[in-house]
Amino acid sequence: MSESILNCPASVGNGEYCQDVPCCNRLAGPGKDYLVTGDPEHFRIGRQPREGLAILGLMQPDRQVISAWRASAPFWEKHREIIRQMFAPVTEALVEDGLIGSGNTVLDIATGPGEPALTIAALVGSEGEVFGIDPVPEMVDAARRATDHLGFRNAQFEVASADRLPFTADTFDAVVSRFGVMFFPSPVDGVREMLRVLKPGRKLALAVWHFAENNPFHYVLARVIERFVDSPPLGPDAPDAFRFASPGKLRGVLAEAGAMSPSERLLQYTIQASTSVEEFWTLRCEMSEKLREKLATLSGEQLTEVKRQALEVLRGYSTERGMSFPAEVLIVTGTKIRQA
Repeated sequence: MSESILNCPASVGNGEYCQDVPCCNRLAGPGKDYLVTGDPEHFRIGRQPREGLAILGLMQPDRQVISAWRASAPFWEKHREIIRQMFAPVTEALVEDGLIGSGNTVLDIATGPGEPALTIAALVGSEGEVFGIDPVPEMVDAARRATDHLGFRNAQFEVASADRLPFTADTFDAVVSRFGVMFFPSPVDGVREMLRVLKPGRKLALAVWHFAENNPFHYVLARVIERFVDSPPLGPDAPDAFRFASPGKLRGVLAEAGAMSPSERLLQYTIQASTSVEEFWTLRCEMSEKLREKLATLSGEQLTEVKRQALEVLRGYSTERGMSFPAEVLIVTGTKIRQA
């Protein structure tokens, strides 16, 4: 890793906070998270096991969103491999549209337990580097464990939010985010930060869900549960999986943030999950804090009936190879303007 990626020009220490926020958004000083520059392999030196808890106090994401993802983190780690497989075509689309290749330095925002960062790390090879950030400490811990388990030496993870990226300008060959931007507290600010850390002329690529009614992976269970639990309508800009389902909406955010030639395309693919119907029921309930919260309000008798109805519908998507769902995702890209 080059020293410039994490170098902070401000002098920090003795517990002081670096005021150059776009460059450094961490607490510095004894016993706190701080940046260590010049180390060739790690940028997590000096961290405590729970350094992210302090960092969270400095960040702006919606606390309810953070809390929900913290509760879901153990399940996303548990099902990490099958989730990787289900969304692999989306990762491939981000790689393709982000023009990512061998030797590139790439940033993955809202990486969760390390995807698509680790898939991209394998692609860029030993000459490339991948950095993953997520505002949820438990997700970052899971990503680090996966990195160690899989033996990657070119992937590193930190707790940070999209609107306060801890990197210097013009650092990355590509920035990606898979199903993350819909949960940003300020998508425009997040995209501006992505553009800041991108190298001029390079691309950012974002993946968001198309309409809910086109994605049975989501609506099959939701429709069954809604027969038993009221679901008040969300506001158009509430942090939700389908916040940017309408074509052109996220493209407009990129244009407002200053991206050059923002574009989008519809990715239609099949979600494949090598699980039984019963296993998929467990997988989806554990992945979604929203589903778990709704199920927790049901009586034992109601829960039994919900599961019975859900399994009946899910069997319609079961194949010899496991579960199979048609899916639609928008891939939205933009380029950082080249300096004159």
